[in-house]
Amino acid sequence: MFRHQGKSRTLIHNLQIATILSFVAGIVNVTGFLAFKQLTTNVTGHFALFIDDVANFEFWKGTIYFLYFFSFLFGSFTSSFLIEKYKENKRLNVFALPTIIECVILATIGILSNFVELEYPDLIICTLLFAMGLQNSFVTKISNAVVRTTHLTGLFTDLGIDISHLFFAKYSAHKGKLKSNIKLRIYIILFFFAGGLVGGFIYSKINLKLNTLIFGAIILLISLFYDDFRYKLIKTKRKYHQKRNGL
Repeated sequence: MFRHQGKSRTLIHNLQIATILSFVAGIVNVTGFLAFKQLTTNVTGHFALFIDDVANFEFWKGTIYFLYFFSFLFGSFTSSFLIEKYKENKRLNVFALPTIIECVILATIGILSNFVELEYPDLIICTLLFAMGLQNSFVTKISNAVVRTTHLTGLFTDLGIDISHLFFAKYSAHKGKLKSNIKLRIYIILFFFAGGLVGGFIYSKINLKLNTLIFGAIILLISLFYDDFRYKLIKTKRKYHQKRNGL
C-alpha cells in the first residue's frame, strides 16, 4: 500500500492506506484539541480566526495563525520534496520517508511530555500541523489525489457529488468507479471518527494525555513494517516461481 503507484495501484491499496492514516489523523486531531484547544490536522478553522483578528486590527495576535498555515504548508512541501528527490532510488521506499518523520514527531512529543513541561503549546501545535502536512501530501501523491486523510470538508463534498451522480443515467457507465469512490470516502470518514473516539478515550479515560500520540506513531510503524514484510514476501515468492519455471 506504500509502494504501488500509477496503474498498479488498486482500490484495495487506497482503502488500506486510507483507513490507517485517517485513523491516525483522527487520533492527532482529538489529542491536539483536548490538549491545546486548537485544530491540529487542518488549517481551515485557523484561517477564519486569522481573518477575525485582522478584522479587529489585532494583527500581532493573528500572526500565530500564519505560523499554523506555514507549518502545514512546510510539512506538505517537505514531504513532496523528499519523494521527488529520492524516487529514482529503486531500493528506497520513498513514500515511507514522510511516514517515518511523522512517527518520530508524534513519538517525540508524547515521550517529552512525560519528562518536561511543555511551556510553548503553539510550538507543539505547529509541529503537529507540520506532521499532518507531511501525511496529507504523501498520501495525495501516492494515490494520485484520490485519498486525503487529515480533514473531512472536501471528503463530504466529494461524497455528496458522487452519491448524486448515481441517480443519473449519463453516469451509468462510470457506476463502478463511483461506487468505489463512495466506498473509499466512507471508509476515510468512518476511520477518522473512529480514531477520534479512540484517541479521546485514551487521552481522557485512560489519562495518557499527550502519550496518546505515541499510540498513533506505533500504528504507523506497524503498518510500515507489515507493508515492507509483505512486499519482500511477494518478491521472494516471485523469484522462487521464476527459478522453478526456469528449471
